[in-house]
Amino acid sequence: MTDFDPAAPGPVPSPCISLCEMDAKTGLCVGCQRTIDEIVAWGAASDDERRAVWREIGRRRHALFDGNAA
Repeated sequence: MTDFDPAAPGPVPSPCISLCEMDAKTGLCVGCQRTIDEIVAWGAASDDERRAVWREIGRRRHALFDGNAA
């Protein structure tokens, strides 16, 4: 699992880890925990929008993998 600090300066890397499979239950990619809409929009997204997606990924990972509700 790749981590990125959305507060870090500079370019915003893609969260894609080339494990592209949508989970029907969560609606999220198994590899990067993004929605299909976030994946499709990534290429045209501004750095601010990309940072917002990374913040949401962090929240999702915390809820999914730490066992805490969102």
